[in-house]
Amino acid sequence: MTDSTPIHRAPDTPVARQALALAGVFQAASLVDELARTGQVESRAWETLIRATLDTNPESFEAIYGGHPNNLRRGLDVLEGVVGRQQVNPVVLRYGFSLLMLMNKLRGNDALMDDLGTRLTRIQGQAEHFGETHENVIASLGEAYQETLSTFKTRIVVQGDPSLLQSRMMPERVRAILLAGIRFALLWHQQGGRRWKLVFQRGALKKTLEQLG
Repeated sequence: MTDSTPIHRAPDTPVARQALALAGVFQAASLVDELARTGQVESRAWETLIRATLDTNPESFEAIYGGHPNNLRRGLDVLEGVVGRQQVNPVVLRYGFSLLMLMNKLRGNDALMDDLGTRLTRIQGQAEHFGETHENVIASLGEAYQETLSTFKTRIVVQGDPSLLQSRMMPERVRAILLAGIRFALLWHQQGGRRWKLVFQRGALKKTLEQLG
């Protein structure tokens, strides 16, 4: 993914990595809300999430989100609101924290983790053939979410325009974004992210977000 602005390298610290990964979670939450209400999503934010989901073996941490923090700008803005205790869309917050909760359930189920990994490997082959955001790939990502994460008793109930949510490819697109949110939630945990840190390390996180801004 290219950007015409000069390359802005994110600070390479544990807190910065946690912030960027968590921004991916909230970007997914924000896009699910936007898609469910309007039927549209910002292409850059959407493509960043889908590519990150398909790239299960990135060459670097930065490669996961395309190397430029602005690819996660939507999520960073939401996270800034959370950390700064500003008014944030409560639906987006609910989706975001539900994704973190689902991620923890997935981490505790090795069989499901292995199943999801196998599915993603197969979908990578599809993406190489059709292109990363082709509807066949999105449909497969949605199916992977439905047949793994949707089997938990705890589910994310998406609010929005009922007619939009039932339209062609909409359920698949929503589930593909939720799967991307899980991808970033797992990344956040791998980088040392924990729920309690959002409270006790709020100052460090806020400072890092300012640097990323």
